[in-house]
Amino acid sequence: MASSGRSHSRMSRHRGKSTGPEPYDFRRPTKLSRDHVRTLQIAYEAFARRYTTLLTTTLRAVSQVELISIGQQTYDEYIASLSSPTIVALFTIDPLPGTAILEFSLSTAMACIDHMLGGPGGPQPQRPLSEIETPLLNGLIERTLQELRYAFESIVTLNPDLTAIEYNPQFAQAGTSSDAVIVASFDMRVGSEECVATISLPFASILPRLHGDPNATVLTESARRARELAYRNVVSGLEGAPLEVSVRFQAVKMHPADLIGLRLGDVVPLAHPTNAPLAITTADITFAHAVPGAQGTRLACLVVQSPAHSPAIAVKH
Repeated sequence: MASSGRSHSRMSRHRGKSTGPEPYDFRRPTKLSRDHVRTLQIAYEAFARRYTTLLTTTLRAVSQVELISIGQQTYDEYIASLSSPTIVALFTIDPLPGTAILEFSLSTAMACIDHMLGGPGGPQPQRPLSEIETPLLNGLIERTLQELRYAFESIVTLNPDLTAIEYNPQFAQAGTSSDAVIVASFDMRVGSEECVATISLPFASILPRLHGDPNATVLTESARRARELAYRNVVSGLEGAPLEVSVRFQAVKMHPADLIGLRLGDVVPLAHPTNAPLAITTADITFAHAVPGAQGTRLACLVVQSPAHSPAIAVKH
């Protein structure tokens, strides 16, 4: 009896640990799995290495980019975590829908520009970029997005395109407050300037690709229109293409000796029944049947009903 009591006590403790309500966040009905995080980690670590090389060679300054973390947040949470002013570079990720964000500190951006212009870096002013500085930073960010494209090739073929730069995160329009985003954080150092840089990707767009299903992602509106236009052009081209159509009797089998011995005036019996329609073919494919006839002074055929086709339609030969 004592042994049974101890066994019951152990089972009760086990049930107490394994059962019971678990918190459910309705803002995140779907969460990143460990496999998803690992896949993203490989891509982002490759991006960090390429980004480090890009900054070092372009700025000719000691630079370093290292991945810190990958997490899932709502868009509102992500925007609220950013300081202001900062560099918020918005870019599209065709063929995936949605807008992504590359963000890093304004002082780091100014240091990058200073190095590109041959300066030593050091303390930088906190102000919006000038008309001369903006194109320099745009060019650097566009090259950075190409490094992101290369890093994500094993997941999805992206064509990132820079669309705008904001200094206040609240002005960035990359999603609604409840949209889920995947945020990767990086330790970024350019010369003496250090900051935490982030990349935000739309969760709903990237998740199907993490599952390995290339057809599960909805196309962007521009990609959808381009695909529909291509489809209409193909259909229009096919419908207007000329085809050679033949009206044929059933084939006759003959021996080679009979073929060689054919002479003018010989009669070759046809195996085609007199009450059977002829076959209308193109590229050796029969798609209708007809009976021969004439229309005025021209030969013609009348398309007739067959087991797989509709009733008669007149077609000139």
